[in-house]
Amino acid sequence: MENHHQPQSQRHLARANGASLSTDEQGIVFIVDDDASVRAALEDLLGSIGLNVQSFGTVQEFLDSKRPDVSGCIVLDVRLPGTSGLEFQKLLARSEINLPIIFISGHSDVSISVQAMKLGAIEFLTKPLREQELVDAVQFGITRDRARRQEVRRLAGLKERLQSLTPREREVFELVITGRQSKVIAADLKLSVMTVKVHRSHVMRKMGAKSLIDLARMANSLGIPAQD
Repeated sequence: MENHHQPQSQRHLARANGASLSTDEQGIVFIVDDDASVRAALEDLLGSIGLNVQSFGTVQEFLDSKRPDVSGCIVLDVRLPGTSGLEFQKLLARSEINLPIIFISGHSDVSISVQAMKLGAIEFLTKPLREQELVDAVQFGITRDRARRQEVRRLAGLKERLQSLTPREREVFELVITGRQSKVIAADLKLSVMTVKVHRSHVMRKMGAKSLIDLARMANSLGIPAQD
């Protein structure tokens, strides 16, 4: 592995600074490579910058492991005994394991790298690995996975708030986001204007919306189309 990263003293400092971070703040890197020396070198490099690392010699070892539910990415060798890296990538997609993948390979194979990128890999690096390129790719992968996890939590929160609405509040919600005035909604639902305003207030409060635009954005995230 080519050393284009940082002096050993700085690595130890990074490790010391990273020790106080939570696992999710640090992120975790899963290494899947059948070469024990490669795994050891990657563990040393990534551990030195404060990342948690779990390494596996085969795809099955990874699948059988108990993995922490935190932000992370996978550093994956293309050529593995048994299930290949590309086959594993497809398996992860079918299993809805959405960890970003960084492929590493001892061969510069354009067709394989193109296929891997089309399937969603974020990087394809050839050995001997340049340390800074790998570190940059790993940090990008963890950052992207952290953003994905945050979006998943945000959507889960929105769905929970939506479920808290009564059937009538849901009706008002779906009409409010069209921009209709309360008197128009009242006529559509055969309610008094005051009743509509009360429901509208409840919708805004329960959904945590600060404005009509904010509420419309929530509806869009939830896949609720504005009624004609």
